[in-house]
Amino acid sequence: MTPEFAAPLFEPERLAVLLALSFFFGLAFEEYFARSRIKPPGGVRTFPLVSLAGALLYALEPKNGVLLLGGMLILGAWLAIYYYERLVHQHAETDDEELVHGPSKLDAGIMAPVCNLLAFLLGPVTLAAPLWVAVGIAVVAVLLMSARERLHSFAATLRAGEIVTLGKFLIIIGIVLPLVPDTPVTSLTAITPYQVWLAVVAVSSLSYASYLMQRFIAPNHGVLISAALGGLYSSTATTVVLSRRTRDMKTAAPRLQAAIVLATAIMFLRILTVVAIFSTDLALVLLPAIAILCPLGLVLCFALMWGARGTSDPATEVAVPTNPLELSTALVFAALFIALSIAVAWAKTRFGESGLFALGALAGFTDVDPFVLNLAQGARQGGNLTVAASAILVAASANNFLKASYTLAFAGRTKGLKPALALFVLALTGVAAAASILGWL
Repeated sequence: MTPEFAAPLFEPERLAVLLALSFFFGLAFEEYFARSRIKPPGGVRTFPLVSLAGALLYALEPKNGVLLLGGMLILGAWLAIYYYERLVHQHAETDDEELVHGPSKLDAGIMAPVCNLLAFLLGPVTLAAPLWVAVGIAVVAVLLMSARERLHSFAATLRAGEIVTLGKFLIIIGIVLPLVPDTPVTSLTAITPYQVWLAVVAVSSLSYASYLMQRFIAPNHGVLISAALGGLYSSTATTVVLSRRTRDMKTAAPRLQAAIVLATAIMFLRILTVVAIFSTDLALVLLPAIAILCPLGLVLCFALMWGARGTSDPATEVAVPTNPLELSTALVFAALFIALSIAVAWAKTRFGESGLFALGALAGFTDVDPFVLNLAQGARQGGNLTVAASAILVAASANNFLKASYTLAFAGRTKGLKPALALFVLALTGVAAAASILGWL
């Protein structure tokens, strides 16, 4: 019986895309191994042929893929023999070099076999999958090869434990979140374990993204950018770091003073973002106040810079804070979130919705995020948006009072007075905005 090709697979545009992608992949392969002492199999001629072979074997028997599997096994066996011979050859060369130059490192990379297998599989993928899949695979492979030096340099800059921290982040969002139940487990609060951990994921993701930007980008771009990213990470921690740095300077550093205020200005954007994730309606009620507070913080920041123009201001950088994604930190946040959830429910029952303001003021002196997230989730379930927005502003204002106190304590009265006054102004403005939302002004 004569085998028949699957006609729809061999559309002219698919064949053209396959030849173009395999040729493109081969060019990148040639460039990657241009400085290699051993010319590996593959390149601008080999890869198109290998890709065509994979496409033909798949087209001859597309249902079960037996021919394709056989071809891949044959290619894999041949590549294994090549790889073994390469190791033997390099061992011999290494032994000779060590006799003359001392110990050397053996290059046992498997890029050539992997690229050949990928070129082979590119054929059936181009025929069977949407074309963007084949294009994406080829482009990613080429980018990974072309970015060899940059990727190795990036890996060298990683601190000890960075990969472990990334693993913890993946555990938080990819393992724990899908497993926790989405039903209340106690009558003390309507918050479910899923909602608690979703709040942990939201804040951890924002903090971790800010940390990564501050860790790998901001240290080379000045104190103001570091402070802005620190405001997304933790404005309180950033204020303490900047205040201590200000105290250590021989003279007042206007950029450091301005950066303290900038971190708090950005904090308002962080609050609005976190609220919008869980309740768009509450974010819209909060938006006018944030639209005043954030620009006011930026104006005060600019005023501190402008008032000190012409004076010396040593170039300074902000130390990157401790990584926020320790599992213990996530568990503490979850516990605080649950405690505040119970406290919010109790305050509403015992004192009415006005009790949220006192609770918000207390939360501002601990951690604003759990309180804000509790109110955001409550608003999604039908809570009073006006009261929730006002309580959030009260909590943020209390936190600004706390940061102003930290600034005076850590930077000293002389160097910390100006940024502390700016933070007091933001705190008082936040209280006024809360009163305005409630119709008290």
